[in-house]
Amino acid sequence: MKLIIKNGHVIDPANKIDEVIDILVEGEKIFKIARAIDAKAETVIEAAGKIVMPGIVDMHVHLREPGREDKETIFSGTKAAAKGGVTSVLAMPNTLPSLDSMGIIKTLKDIIKKTANVDVFICGAITVGRLGKELTNISVLKKEGIIAISDDGASVDNDELMLKALKEAKKEKLVVVCHSEDKSLSGQGVVNFGFTSTRLGLKGISKESEYKRVGRDIKLAEESGAAVHIAHVSCAESVEIIRKAKKNGIKVTAETAPHYFSLNEEDLLGYNTNMKINPPLRTKDDVLSIIEGLKDGTIDAIASDHAPHTESEKEIEFEYAEFGSIGLETELAVSITEIIGKSLLTWGGLVEKISLNPAKILGIDKGTLGSGKDADIIIVSPEKEWVVRKEYLVSKSKNSAFIGRKLRGIVEYTICKGNIVYKSN
Repeated sequence: MKLIIKNGHVIDPANKIDEVIDILVEGEKIFKIARAIDAKAETVIEAAGKIVMPGIVDMHVHLREPGREDKETIFSGTKAAAKGGVTSVLAMPNTLPSLDSMGIIKTLKDIIKKTANVDVFICGAITVGRLGKELTNISVLKKEGIIAISDDGASVDNDELMLKALKEAKKEKLVVVCHSEDKSLSGQGVVNFGFTSTRLGLKGISKESEYKRVGRDIKLAEESGAAVHIAHVSCAESVEIIRKAKKNGIKVTAETAPHYFSLNEEDLLGYNTNMKINPPLRTKDDVLSIIEGLKDGTIDAIASDHAPHTESEKEIEFEYAEFGSIGLETELAVSITEIIGKSLLTWGGLVEKISLNPAKILGIDKGTLGSGKDADIIIVSPEKEWVVRKEYLVSKSKNSAFIGRKLRGIVEYTICKGNIVYKSN
């Protein structure tokens, strides 16, 4: 099947394209990018006035299947991804059971093949059951198709075990995604430690619990020579540690999530449990540091940290509510609103953070619109505004930190491997 996208403003930093141009898709691949393509095609999409960019590569997504299909499934999560312009997701391993063995990886691959709406890549667990006690058989998991390892939701506390995991990952050419949290410091905290936690009467989570573990993970990366990726960076101290490590040539990359550059701890004064996330929303100064990290390249990627939870897990007392917010359907719009709308990055810079760099970090051939590449393309109306409402969300869970918020940018089409997997009404 042939498809042509006409007259769209194409943004593809990998190929230094930032102009009004046409794209011809044949089958699953991009066949040609040129001005005024004159070819017959079954589908012609007029994209004048729209942004045309590579599909988002979201390298931090909790799809919950297998085990917690009441929260999300591969089908519902990837449907939400398609609506948000996400064409590739990395499924994190904190499922039930966790993604720690060949058998469970095979089961998940079968579910993906049968039900996924977009491409799903798999992140295997570092330790058995994500308990931090015993390494998984990383080489076997790699042969079964994982592209990264993480104990996300938990950090590997034992330095010796983490070092061994990093050495194994280096041998298998896998990136290690680090949930950098020292639980002995974060304890039973539920919000950022400081004036706001005192005002709310809630236990605080210190920034030290994050940045001290970030420092340790980077130190072990240097010792092992492995590549580490620091997940969901939330505070100024972590940004500075990562910045210094990069200057020293250590193989470290980092991501943040939209809520860390658009919300702060004061947004919690209404006790909205959808804003209870881990790491927690930090101070206004931390938000400024995250933005600076995005601008100067310290923070390489933006990922949703999509964390679906049921109403019964969220609509309860703040202390007992689960941590996490969904984000697949809002990450692009929040980024357009906060980053493009405030001229913090160019469109090319945003595409690097949300599509190209995540693909590079994960070692997958995505995030670009080059000829011969997978036809993963989204068409966006950048100025259209919309209000996030529960009834608008297609994720199985509705726990968005952005409910009620007005955002800019609507995905009109999502094309994954040449197939239109989402079209707006």
